Amino acid sequence: MTALGTAALRLGTRASALARTQSQAVADALTAATGHPVELVHISTEGDRSAAAIAQLGGTGVFVTAIRQALLDGRVDLAVHSAKDLPTRSEPGLALAAVPPREDPRDALVARDGLTLGELPPGSTVGTGAPRRTAQLRALGLGLEVVPIRGNVDTRLGRVRGGAPGDLDAVVLARAGLSRLGLLDRVTETLDPLQVLPAPAQGALAVECREDDAVTRAVLAVLDDAATRACTVAERTTLGALEAGCSAPVAAYAEVAEGEDGPELFLRASVTALDGSDSVRGSVTGPPAAAADLGRALADDLLDRGAAALVAAAR
Repeated sequence: MTALGTAALRLGTRASALARTQSQAVADALTAATGHPVELVHISTEGDRSAAAIAQLGGTGVFVTAIRQALLDGRVDLAVHSAKDLPTRSEPGLALAAVPPREDPRDALVARDGLTLGELPPGSTVGTGAPRRTAQLRALGLGLEVVPIRGNVDTRLGRVRGGAPGDLDAVVLARAGLSRLGLLDRVTETLDPLQVLPAPAQGALAVECREDDAVTRAVLAVLDDAATRACTVAERTTLGALEAGCSAPVAAYAEVAEGEDGPELFLRASVTALDGSDSVRGSVTGPPAAAADLGRALADDLLDRGAAALVAAAR
């Protein structure tokens, strides 16, 4: 056991199937690495309680605020979030203690009759809860009718024709969530980032604890993956520098690969008009240690080329 003693660490999580699965995976990894027991504490968030679209709720923080408050109040010792749900500004009193290895960050299509995106006939209805996906799908010019949806993964999958009630031809979700729930067999196409660029930090998890809890921070550090942290820092810095929340039509995706002089981080980002009529895209490359600087540099480039107007229009 660690210096924490024998009492189980209390892990705050949303109660959805996906959140519980993600949190249990972190709990199991932590126990395997340190021998310390972890118990899940389910916390209801504003995003869970409301049927309104995320953008109508204000977007940023609706899935994390209540969990962070429980952490600050001492009701839990650590919290696990989907990293893409986190506001880009840090929360006073909390520390991002670990960013575990990332799942595949790409988006996935689940369509009727096993169809791919290009095989869906014009006029097909495609559901998504993300303005980013809506904008990029419309920009492809395939003549699809993209409609907003809410609900958990099972609810969204059930709306694809062939299920019940089955009122949609397809839905687009994060592949990582489907993978964690064991539902990859439902995927009819994994979308190439050249077509649909992922959300900043999609597929990554964020593990937080109290900033002054040095013992728990040290224990959680064993879960941290340096490459994943660098990529998510770069992506989220771009998002923050664009002054766009997690519900804005902003995409960013970073990868770390071996270059001639050692590891290099390659970052791509885009801002797309909600109707798909316009977009600004860019990329930058540099050392992973400069992830935040790369994110700011790319955001500055996008802003110089008109991204601010696209972000403002989306609001």
